[in-house]
Amino acid sequence: MSVSNWKEIASSFLKIGCMAYGGPAIMGIMQNEFQEKRRWVDKERFLEGLSLVNLLPGAGATQLGIFLGYARGGWWGGLLAGLCFVLPALCIMLALTAAYAALGATPLMRGALYGLGPVVLAIFTVAVYRLGKNAITGSAQIAIAAAAALATVASPLGIATVLALAGGVGILLFASRRQGLAVLAAIALAAALMHWLGGTQMLAFGPNAGAGERPAGLFDIGAFFFKVGAFTFGGGLTMIAFVQEQVVNQLHWLTPREFVDGLALGQFTPGPILMVAAYVGFKLAGVAGALVGAAAIFLPSFILMLSLLPMFEHMRKLAWMKAAMRGISPAVTGVLIVSLIQMAPHAAPDMFAASVFVATALILLIWRVGAIKLMLGGALLGTLRDRLA
Repeated sequence: MSVSNWKEIASSFLKIGCMAYGGPAIMGIMQNEFQEKRRWVDKERFLEGLSLVNLLPGAGATQLGIFLGYARGGWWGGLLAGLCFVLPALCIMLALTAAYAALGATPLMRGALYGLGPVVLAIFTVAVYRLGKNAITGSAQIAIAAAAALATVASPLGIATVLALAGGVGILLFASRRQGLAVLAAIALAAALMHWLGGTQMLAFGPNAGAGERPAGLFDIGAFFFKVGAFTFGGGLTMIAFVQEQVVNQLHWLTPREFVDGLALGQFTPGPILMVAAYVGFKLAGVAGALVGAAAIFLPSFILMLSLLPMFEHMRKLAWMKAAMRGISPAVTGVLIVSLIQMAPHAAPDMFAASVFVATALILLIWRVGAIKLMLGGALLGTLRDRLA
């Protein structure tokens, strides 16, 4: 990797890590910054990256950052991109948590967060629109996207299972009927087995049941969060729900109020929402606990991506993989549309926020404006409105 690429990857992901809010919308910000603006990858390759990270357990936005860094600068580029994306959030969360511990309350920039909401929603919407145009090119793929969206909303299937089934349908429609049916049967069998075993939650948390009877040490913190990162599918919000259930209700490491305060700090912290692990670790074992918690929850994502990407680069050229991606790509679009609809009431709760959303979307569609500038503008508008209200 050249020095210029090294600097570009580091500076770009440090900037995203310092300023990007919005959970799933961070992926839209990455699409705007790295695919549309910088042209590190084309739309088809970006969709392949989205498909891959949605099939894997762990932190999706961090994994997408590793994928983009790998595309730009190889293995070391992927490692550098992932580290530069999560480190700003770790530093900010540590500072906020220390202030919270010292003062008992943390003043949140409600106005700035209010203004950021509709902006990141618009960035996400435009990203889904642009990616969808590239992913959905025929009636079969329209049907796959619609079926994936419906399955995400109305079935107990997880996102990874929905996308895997879409890949099987892609093989069936665009490569070999026999191979496609075999893949679909295998996926259905695996999904039924997982359901019978108790699903992801059992795999991730069973060994720690009852561990709350003794004080948590660094090993306990690391082991728990590593399993969360290694075995939990569905993205950051799903993982947060699992963490809340375990650390509050099962392990009794935190009170419900303490966890809610941690979520508030997580909303104020840019970057991956899973940095709440650092807050939990800090409450249990100080700075060392925060570092162990953060490292443990993200480590599986680094291991998975940096192990799989060299193989994925070879496999993506195979005929059956291309056919599977023709099924998975529209399914990803369907899943993202569901995520978009679920975010909308929270990100644009009133007419002012809705107006900011529409204006941002129009600016992105008409002009090539960087996501960071739009986010700064949204935060400023929200702050001004809060002061004038």
